Amino acid sequence: MKLTWERGSFRIVFNEETGKGDMVKLLGEGDFRYQVVEDWPKLPLGFVLGDVAGAVLDSRQRLFCYTRGPNPVVVLSREGKLLDSWGHGVFGGTHGIGIGIDDTIFCTDVRNHVIHQFTPEGELIRTLGSPAGRFSGLPFNKPSHLAVSPTSGDVFVTDGYGNSRVHRFSPEGEFIESWGSVGTGVGEFVIPHNIVIDKDDFLYIADRENHRIQIFDAKGKHQATWPGVWRAAGLALGSDGTVYVAEMPPPVYILDAPGLGHAVSVFTKNGRLVARLGEETIGENAGEFSAPHGIAVDADGSLYVCEMPNFNMGSVWIEEANRLHKEGSTIRTIVKLIRI
Repeated sequence: MKLTWERGSFRIVFNEETGKGDMVKLLGEGDFRYQVVEDWPKLPLGFVLGDVAGAVLDSRQRLFCYTRGPNPVVVLSREGKLLDSWGHGVFGGTHGIGIGIDDTIFCTDVRNHVIHQFTPEGELIRTLGSPAGRFSGLPFNKPSHLAVSPTSGDVFVTDGYGNSRVHRFSPEGEFIESWGSVGTGVGEFVIPHNIVIDKDDFLYIADRENHRIQIFDAKGKHQATWPGVWRAAGLALGSDGTVYVAEMPPPVYILDAPGLGHAVSVFTKNGRLVARLGEETIGENAGEFSAPHGIAVDADGSLYVCEMPNFNMGSVWIEEANRLHKEGSTIRTIVKLIRI
């Protein structure tokens, strides 16, 4: 029999049969409270995950992680067991990952300026786009992310680092339209970094360097702006319409500024902030985040926070990386939070 009780930001789980207790970290507030899962995922000895740029779950609740390690696409169970890996030698620059109505997997390649569509087993179906000039308005120049409409199957791409546009494609990959431009006004972007689409075909776009979320209908008509999210990088939608935002840390020269980024903000579908997950300090300890870049939510409401400390932290992280490698470990690049 297990007994649990809480004290402050920790939950203590006591096993009467073994006479031992474990202390686990809690995050959040109100209806949005989470338990940090330690030592997740459970990977085979020697298997390297690397920085995780993003992740999605399919209809079978398998987690597809898009990484910058030696195994570009890593498939995990929700328990953290390795199920598959693929994509070796395909990508120039892994970044955003999305999923279709039919469970096909879409991956953006920021270096080759294309988007690949695969079967869940890693067989290439088609490639969208081709390299275009910087801020040309044409697809693509470093596309960052994509989302598939749950009603039409159309593919919406945030084109991303070198274009500040949103492009729309048919389910068959035919180009339909584009909208947006670089700037700080309504309908303008400074690195549209991520996108999700709800059941009513409203588009939520992480306008990263404008520190906001912009919401549009499927035709590109602006609906609302949610300000006050620091470097919004990753987005996920819960089944109830809850919006989860992964916030990246500030630049290295103000990395120790408390409360800026390295956290997950939780919004209602109407834009009300209801919880903020993560300690004010940046780091590897339970409850801390280093460089949240993407996020996914499963059918039970558990969160998977994808981190890219090696890519985003640079030399700041080298000393910590060396210490962990000497201990036979690696820097943590994905965190699972169980909703309680």
